[in-house]
Amino acid sequence: MDEVGDAAPSTPVEGNPGGSGSGSRRRKWLIAGIVVAVVLVGAVAGAVYWYVDRDNPEAVSLDEAVESLDDSDEPADTTQGSAAPAESELDGTWVVDTSVGEFSFGESTASFLGFRVGEELTIIGANEAVGRTPVVSGSMELSGTEVTSATIEGDLTAIVSDESRREQRIQDSLETGTYPTATFVLTQPIELGSIPSEGEAVDVTAVGDLTIHGVTQSVEVPLEGQRTGNLLVVVGSLEITFADYGVETPTAPVVLSVDDHGTVELQLFFARA
Repeated sequence: MDEVGDAAPSTPVEGNPGGSGSGSRRRKWLIAGIVVAVVLVGAVAGAVYWYVDRDNPEAVSLDEAVESLDDSDEPADTTQGSAAPAESELDGTWVVDTSVGEFSFGESTASFLGFRVGEELTIIGANEAVGRTPVVSGSMELSGTEVTSATIEGDLTAIVSDESRREQRIQDSLETGTYPTATFVLTQPIELGSIPSEGEAVDVTAVGDLTIHGVTQSVEVPLEGQRTGNLLVVVGSLEITFADYGVETPTAPVVLSVDDHGTVELQLFFARA
């Protein structure tokens, strides 16, 4: 009877405390793991949110650029008629007028140079990054039915996008501390065929030298232009490969990949010098 009484309590005393402690530790580790996972997912999702093209502007459009002048305070001077304008009417120097319109990343009615490039983000997938600089200068010379010369320069240190962290990585990739500007210089005259009438859209190709990141390449830029009042409105875009200009694509923890090519785009308002 004594042996039975002594032995009976031995099994629960030795077994239950050990099993209960092990299970508790496992539950604590499981809960901690879930919390860490939730925090990591939230952090990644938050970072991706800031990189997504929430309010990316549309690609440049001649129609939209011209329409943006309708609500501006620019002088109209829109004399129209069936007679062809005199050949000397547009002769002379025209300069980029940065007083026209207002610049904002989402919807700019001012002059700017910019880029568009595809990227692949974690969780989200395909995305388009857009950056633009409103700090633009330049001029073109017209004589008869030709654009005889043109030079455009954009300040890349002033590029803005929908996310400041992207802007810094753009600056790093372009090494704007060393190469702060991008320039285009016309190397062949552009033949218009005839003097454009008021409101007449013209499609041309500008052959010239494009310099980015200190590297110059000969390019052909498709352009659209229109004479609107006392302004000449010009838009255009060009596909480039970054490696051709020695530019390394930016990286970020939430960015899986960035296309090795992109689109350079411009919207310019010229006024007579």
